[in-house]
Amino acid sequence: MIDLRLLREDPDRVRASQRARGEDVALVDALLSADERRRSSGVRFDELRNEQKSLGKLIPKASGDEKAELLKKASQLAADVKAADAEQTEADEETKRLALQLGNLVHPDVPVGGEEDFVVLETHGTIRDFGAEGFEPKDHLELGEALGAIDVERGAKVSGSRFYYLTGVGALLELALVNAAIAQATEAGFIPMLTPALVRPRAMEGTGFLGQAAENVYHLEKDDYYLVGTSEVPLAAYHMDEILDADKLPLRYAGFSPCFRREAGTYGKDTRGIFRVHQFDKVEMFSYVAPEDAENEHKRLLDWEKQWLTGLELPFQVIDVASGDLGASASRKYDCEAWIPTQGKYRELTSASNCDSFQARRLSVRLRDGKKVQPLATLNGTLCAVPRTIVAILENHQQADGSVVVPKVLRPYLGGREVLEPVAK
Repeated sequence: MIDLRLLREDPDRVRASQRARGEDVALVDALLSADERRRSSGVRFDELRNEQKSLGKLIPKASGDEKAELLKKASQLAADVKAADAEQTEADEETKRLALQLGNLVHPDVPVGGEEDFVVLETHGTIRDFGAEGFEPKDHLELGEALGAIDVERGAKVSGSRFYYLTGVGALLELALVNAAIAQATEAGFIPMLTPALVRPRAMEGTGFLGQAAENVYHLEKDDYYLVGTSEVPLAAYHMDEILDADKLPLRYAGFSPCFRREAGTYGKDTRGIFRVHQFDKVEMFSYVAPEDAENEHKRLLDWEKQWLTGLELPFQVIDVASGDLGASASRKYDCEAWIPTQGKYRELTSASNCDSFQARRLSVRLRDGKKVQPLATLNGTLCAVPRTIVAILENHQQADGSVVVPKVLRPYLGGREVLEPVAK
């Protein structure tokens, strides 16, 4: 939720942000109108209540016709106060409803456009020339099946398309990735967290996932719970309705959780293997900081992600995501995309988003600095989305015989194993 005072003072900036997102600009004027009605109805209610209180003091002192007249006026005032209260409540609810539909203000440096209009900021690592090495690279599913690591056929049999089993070294590789990611985050000062996978509506709405992203959220209607698509949701809601002391910031959490996504609108896209699935595990970094520290924290999150991918010995690029491809809560987002040899292109592995005070306002998370209380800023960054990371490791570190070299950073978590070998059929 954006600051309504900023909306009133600079509506053109909000309109420009909506336009850059490709969202409805008329929403800005509707919200301005509702906010004006909310404030004027509040003033009207206060005036009538004050008049009612003043009249209440006069009635006991009056008598005869004067008292009868005052009682008549008091009766009318009571009706007016009730109507004004209802008007104020209705205007309040309308303002909140419209405000919740408005995306965060896009950072002025974000490239404007859609999914393909990102800007490449950095490129890291060297893309292997498999032709020079004398063999054609296999894709992750062929490799994973030969290693006894991935079973999508039985995943589909049990749960349907876009589900899978990680078996044998596949399961061990996930555990190694999670442990290595948590170890890096802990060393960087993050508090490890195991978070709920089911959350109440306010937590999901507060983080901005019931707007444009709602079609990808699983909702358990009978119990009115949502399955999280990222531990960002329970981590953002962890301090909901709390006031945090400024000297306790930054607060950094590393959450590990299962994640669930409907992948609506991706029919026919990435259907092979485990790159785009309905359920996966992920390690997510989450930061609570003072608003003035948000941009620097955003760069720190990105640096931790770059450290992680460099440790996995993966070639990758960093992109500045375009305005039309931002989630509702992000003012700016950097993605790290790893090279996938059999696709011949970079694909998203991690992302880091600066949400400024957008989520904190919706979830009522504030900081106290002396006598001043204000919303703080929240940021999130994916450190390891397990299936996609496995895809990148298998394809980039494969050998001609179908074996896969284990990145050095993971070897301590795999009992010192240096190579994953194909298993006998």
